[in-house]
Amino acid sequence: MKVSPFILQQEFIGLETKVVKSSNPAQVGIRGRILDETQKTFTILHDNKEKKIVKETVTFHFFLPDKTVVAIEGKALVGRPEDRVKRIVRRRW
Repeated sequence: MKVSPFILQQEFIGLETKVVKSSNPAQVGIRGRILDETQKTFTILHDNKEKKIVKETVTFHFFLPDKTVVAIEGKALVGRPEDRVKRIVRRRW
């Protein structure tokens, strides 16, 4: 899989992720599989506990199935998942 701006239009449920930067220091280092996505949050299974992470204040590392690691700022992911998939992506970096 090539990493491109279209990665923002992919489905994130089921991917492995890690919080690498956050305005809440207690969230840094949370790693697990994404169980659910809402407009403003991800629910991540971390150490057999569900953690809700607010997207807007966090930078994530996503581990794609082909072993690629992608860093994405949560601000780019805010919005309803069904709308984000349909949205035309303008380059943000």
